[in-house]
Amino acid sequence: MAALLNDDRRFWAVDKLCLGYLAFSTVLVTLGGGRIAGATAILAGHAAAALLIIGAAASRGRAAWLFRNWYPLVFVSLAFREMALIIPAVRGWVADQWLAGLDFAFWHAHPTVWLERMMTPPLTEFLQVVYSLFIPAVLAVPVILWWQRRYDDFRAVAFVIALGYLVSYVGYFIVPARGPRILLHDLQTVPLAGGWLFDMQQRLLDRLESTHYDCFPSGHTELTILAWWCARLISARLFLAYAVYTICIMFATVYLRYHYSVDVLAGVLTAAVLIAVAPPLYRTLSPEP
Repeated sequence: MAALLNDDRRFWAVDKLCLGYLAFSTVLVTLGGGRIAGATAILAGHAAAALLIIGAAASRGRAAWLFRNWYPLVFVSLAFREMALIIPAVRGWVADQWLAGLDFAFWHAHPTVWLERMMTPPLTEFLQVVYSLFIPAVLAVPVILWWQRRYDDFRAVAFVIALGYLVSYVGYFIVPARGPRILLHDLQTVPLAGGWLFDMQQRLLDRLESTHYDCFPSGHTELTILAWWCARLISARLFLAYAVYTICIMFATVYLRYHYSVDVLAGVLTAAVLIAVAPPLYRTLSPEP
């Protein structure tokens, strides 16, 4: 097994990244033990995922090749769901009060409460749509590269996106928080109200994220910046469009009460570090220069 893992001719950079994260999360699940519902099944899933990655790396053929290109984008989704079980079982601290205090110390107000003065239904509706388009916006860049048959660029971008997601999950574990929409709910005097799509999108997002401690850093900010950075591989026009979208989604995260402003700052800084670190890391982990 050790010889196989060290064989750069078999493993891509993203394989090593995902296997490393599986080892990390396996340690967390083991620490959680009986406090994590279905811990045994989760560990079995980890073993199965590792075997799939190793088996695909050792295999040849189109099916294995397709799996290796696309599985990281599924992997990060499953890892996100898993963190909702790990964090409350392993971490004995919630950071919301601390994050809200940092916001208040800087702004001398809670940003989500202060923003009530500029709320309008059309703006709320627009920003909710922006926020809800986060995953399609992040995936659009690798999908376009795949459609253009630029497979080397696709794999590099998939690595960057997977790295961004997994790093944000580590941040969620270190600084677990649920967001101002829960902590500061009683301080809000004006309810969010949009148009006909707003309530449906809010309910859907609540079902997907309500049990998660996924505020710090703001993954929406971090991943959108990474997608913006990767969009330059496609065209200057798309790069500009992503710049506008990135600004909108950063504002939306606070306006819609999902994030503290310090979360957004942490997302920006995390993205900046990854933009500097990801290219040399990818070259180091890749089997070929």
